Amino acid sequence: MKIEELKRIREQTAEEMVLGEGKARFQIRIAMGTSGIAVGSRAVRKAFLDEVDKRSLSGVLVMETGERGWASCEPVAEVRELGKESVFYSCLTIDKVRRIVDEHIVGGVPVSDYQIHPAG
Repeated sequence: MKIEELKRIREQTAEEMVLGEGKARFQIRIAMGTSGIAVGSRAVRKAFLDEVDKRSLSGVLVMETGERGWASCEPVAEVRELGKESVFYSCLTIDKVRRIVDEHIVGGVPVSDYQIHPAG
C-alpha cells in the first residue's frame, strides 16, 4: 500500500466516524470475508471509494462488513439507503460498481441486473 492510499483511508475512516451516527443517506457495506477477498472484494471496495471521491458525493459511507456466507456470489455489497430496504449486489466488478454508483446512488434506481435476494 502506498502512503497516499493510507492517508485517504485514514481520512475516510474519520469521515465514517462522523457519518456513522446516522447522517449518511447511503451506507455501502462490502463483504470482506476470506472468500470475498479471494475473488476481489478489495478492488470492489476501492472502486466504490474512488467513485464516491471522483463524484464528490456527500452522505455516502463505504464500509466493510464480515463474511455473508454467499461464497459463490462474491464479491457482495449491501447498499442501505435511509428509509428503504437494503439492496444486495453480487458478483461485483469495477464496471458493475460504476453502474451501481451511477444508477442507484446518484440516480436513485437500484440495478436489478446485479441484485441478489437473501433468503429469509
